[in-house]
Amino acid sequence: MSVHGNLLGPNPTLLPEQPAAEAALATANDPATVAAAYPEFSAAWAALAQRALDEGDAVAGYAFARTGYHRGLDQLRHAGWKGHGPVPYSHRPNRGFLAALAALARAATEIGEDVEARRCREFLNDCDPAAAEALGLN
Repeated sequence: MSVHGNLLGPNPTLLPEQPAAEAALATANDPATVAAAYPEFSAAWAALAQRALDEGDAVAGYAFARTGYHRGLDQLRHAGWKGHGPVPYSHRPNRGFLAALAALARAATEIGEDVEARRCREFLNDCDPAAAEALGLN
């Protein structure tokens, strides 16, 4: 990096790979077992949120999504994120956080928390405009 940094804005934040957690989620019958074993792994919380939302339990979906969102924020900050800048969906390890954020937007909409839903959608778009479409949150 130059002394002057990126003149177009902050560099993209790329979360580290978590191969053991990813493998566990890929083979688990229940994402709750993965969330319990790897509580920092946002993708497990996002999977729990999605399942709860698909089953019609918006409150549980909201809680799971918020947990995944906050665990992801912790990891983003640890990776050098300063509260703004790209978090590309194309980087696979970022997808758990982005999926939790999309699930939080969906759950907030379903419980009528419109301000939070709008904030989450805007944040998702700020992270990566392609993420909302990829995650089915149009």
